[in-house]
Amino acid sequence: MASADLRGELECSICLTLYTDPVTLRCGHNFCRVCIDEVLSAQDGPEVYSCPECRAVFLERPTLMRNLTLRNVAERFLITESHQEEITGICCTYCVDSPVPAVRSCLHCEASLCDNHLRSHSIGPEHVLTDPSTSLENWKCSIHKKILEYYCTEDAACICVSCSLTGEHRGHQVEMLDEASEKKKKKLRNVLQKLTKKRKKTKERVRSLEERRRKAQDKASGEAERVTALCTDIRRRVDDLEKKVLSDISRQEEKMSLSLSALIHQLEIKKDELSRKMRHIEELCNMTDPLTVLQEPDTGDLCDPEEEEGDEDTGGHDGGDEDTGGHDGGDRGVELISHISHTLSAMIRDINVIFYVQDPADILLDVNTAANNLLISDDLKTATWTRITENRPETAERFQYNQVMSRRGFTSGRHYWDVEIRGSGWWIVGMCYPSIDRRGLQSLIGYNNKSWCLHRERWFSNPCSVRHDSKVIQLPDEISSDRVRICLDYEAGQLSFYELCDPIRHLHTFTAAFTEPLHALLHVFNGSIKISGGAAGGKTERI
Repeated sequence: MASADLRGELECSICLTLYTDPVTLRCGHNFCRVCIDEVLSAQDGPEVYSCPECRAVFLERPTLMRNLTLRNVAERFLITESHQEEITGICCTYCVDSPVPAVRSCLHCEASLCDNHLRSHSIGPEHVLTDPSTSLENWKCSIHKKILEYYCTEDAACICVSCSLTGEHRGHQVEMLDEASEKKKKKLRNVLQKLTKKRKKTKERVRSLEERRRKAQDKASGEAERVTALCTDIRRRVDDLEKKVLSDISRQEEKMSLSLSALIHQLEIKKDELSRKMRHIEELCNMTDPLTVLQEPDTGDLCDPEEEEGDEDTGGHDGGDEDTGGHDGGDRGVELISHISHTLSAMIRDINVIFYVQDPADILLDVNTAANNLLISDDLKTATWTRITENRPETAERFQYNQVMSRRGFTSGRHYWDVEIRGSGWWIVGMCYPSIDRRGLQSLIGYNNKSWCLHRERWFSNPCSVRHDSKVIQLPDEISSDRVRICLDYEAGQLSFYELCDPIRHLHTFTAAFTEPLHALLHVFNGSIKISGGAAGGKTERI
């Protein structure tokens, strides 16, 4: 109603529409500029002008004053009215001159009403008012053409009074529409509450996944940068190695060239001397005077051919020295090639370690396999040797000697796990098949064809070795760190051991065609071994 009143105040009394470029006369009344211009132009004859609203007389054509405030109000009202029409899309049925938004609809009259017409509308009980609607016929029963007032709970249908009393819903449980609507709204609110909780959980899940995605992207970006840096470093090292090798080859070639040039020069001198002697001998041989031949004063300079052969041998021996020098150069070349091969092999092993990016395996020790002189920690990560025998039941799974196996076995993929040795100078770590013997010497890790291990015994002069099927390979260097990494590539058939020092050091790699699941296996004596399950300290983060 307020909207209709405001519209009346903003309508031009000449065109009966909203003001367009409103102007004000001296009497205070407002009109559209075009409308008042037409009226004043029609009054030019008698030279007397009057206001169409109050009939105020003006002896001269009045000056029109623009009313900017009124224009702004009219424009805003028009915008608001258009927005309201967009929201409801329903106009008053009785406002035929200009569309006015409806505020209510009468189900009985099947009409929509604005504020003005609603005020004069009948208020009888049959005139049911609702929110503005274009489908008023939906509010009436399609059979009895009466207003739908009830809700049949059995058939879940809206019905009229006739349907309830005499129609097909007679005797059914019915409710008033408002009551049924409130019950349904209550159920919907419960559903909405549950959906809100689910949406909140989903939103939190989305946020969590987005955070994981961001971390994954950051990790991938970091890994990409790390790999790029590593590849750059590898290329630099290869380039440096190439330059060094080429420099060594060039230096060796120059040295050999100088040595051979000196030898060639000596042989050229010797060749000239021999040629001179040969010519002199030929001259003596061609002389007919025996006295001259026998009295030749330079005879002492002429050597017996046999002696010359001795000199040849000596010279050959000297040449042999040079050859030996040449062989020495060849030996040095072999040593150089060996050094290069060793360097490249070390680089390749280092590269293999660098790009071993599989996540650390979660290794838990199996108490059912632990020997009775081993204590297993509550987190199943540490095995400790003890003199006090544990009172565990003897089973076919339990090892007789100081060993314990992991619960988990690996049948595919690439995995690694770390161990930390504490207070023990004698320990063995490695992997085995679950079919390994549990009693007797053949059950010891490395002493059968079902296990592979790294072994350290500090009482021996060369204490570090690897063992499989009782075959021992001594390692050239002792293990100085107390942390070791075991890497498994099941498909490739490779089991590798590394010392976690700075930088990380490759110890040995077993190659085999694995036929069973591989379990971690620890042998502990006079100390403890802890499975740390990941990289920590030094530069082991490279793995």
